[in-house]
Amino acid sequence: MKPLRYVARQPICDREEKVFGYELLFRDGLENTFCSDGDQDEASRATLDRSLLMGLDVLCDGRRAFVNCTRDTLIKGLVTLLPSTLTVVEVLENVPADPGVVAACLNLKDAGYMIALDDYVADDPREALAEIADIIKVEMQLTTEEQRTAIIKRFAPRHTRMLAEKIETHADFVRAREQGFVYFQGYFFRRPETLNTRDMPTNSLHYLRMLQEVSRPELDIAELERLIKVEASVCYRLLRYLNSAAFGIKNEVHSVRHALSMLGDREARRWVRLVAAVGAGQQKPSDLVLSALVRGRFAEALGPRVEHGESDLFLLGLLSLIDAMLEIPMEEVLERVPLDRETKAVLLGQPSVLRPVYQLMLAHESGEWEAAAQLSESLHLNSEEVAGYYWQAQQWAREVSSGNSSAASGG
Repeated sequence: MKPLRYVARQPICDREEKVFGYELLFRDGLENTFCSDGDQDEASRATLDRSLLMGLDVLCDGRRAFVNCTRDTLIKGLVTLLPSTLTVVEVLENVPADPGVVAACLNLKDAGYMIALDDYVADDPREALAEIADIIKVEMQLTTEEQRTAIIKRFAPRHTRMLAEKIETHADFVRAREQGFVYFQGYFFRRPETLNTRDMPTNSLHYLRMLQEVSRPELDIAELERLIKVEASVCYRLLRYLNSAAFGIKNEVHSVRHALSMLGDREARRWVRLVAAVGAGQQKPSDLVLSALVRGRFAEALGPRVEHGESDLFLLGLLSLIDAMLEIPMEEVLERVPLDRETKAVLLGQPSVLRPVYQLMLAHESGEWEAAAQLSESLHLNSEEVAGYYWQAQQWAREVSSGNSSAASGG
């Protein structure tokens, strides 16, 4: 199971900005993950198969997993250890379209796998593979608009689905969608277009006010109770949480004030931050909320091991995507939430003592393993342990976002 601790995922969205699947980035790559010399016995292979099936299901929330494959991976059939119903075989750009590779891809299609071709460009020498691919990925930065139009015109009529890579802005997304692409990969939905004249939605303002209240040095229980009562979904979550078997309360809790007093200041702050962040992102893609939860939990795990002064690392991770959730500028968010100077600075891209922690969080999220190792070393952390914290944060966040109330009380 060790390789599953070193995995990141990048969402692939459809034309409605809904998540279609995820490209998985393993630190060790498929070949090292399986590291088969052809002599593995049947039992260990079956165990690996079951473990990977569980991992893909958890990592991709039942959606497709785009798995990078080298020539050797394809020829040896190692990717068939993954379930065809969940797996898109992504043939890397340096894989030649030789007869062996073409035959392997045809066999995989016959077995029910989808084939994706990575980084396709004009005059690409892999035309033989493009003829059989289900999805062709075209990187925006490596092609001109005219070249992309030609590629779409050639392959789209054959029911090949076109995927635009490196979509960095909402404008990129709109342009690629109008051009005929059906799938999109990049950070466009994490950096939404923001109109300064747009009024903040009422419920979003409630969530921000709750975050503001629990960020004050002295917690005002009466004010917090008032804010929670305004938002019915938050009120329900609180009562459901305390009435759960995991919390161990024998008598049912019906009063918000009673619930907050039973939680205590520290746990009340933690719980409100969690629920407010989830609530703020409830109309956004699920991957966005999940990423914020993973960031918060991961940063919190690093807390006892790094210098961070009075800064709350859980809140740092949680708020790092709040601008995308609320679709308002980060500056406006931070005007309403009284954070400490170092946290504000790092969230605004300014110098901060928290920057290495923030960068380490992003490195693990994007699968930049070499950078993650270097940052861990600079913070005097063991990179293996740090990878473990990130994997645990992913598991915790999925439990919380799926409504498992017991997970929210962990840590």
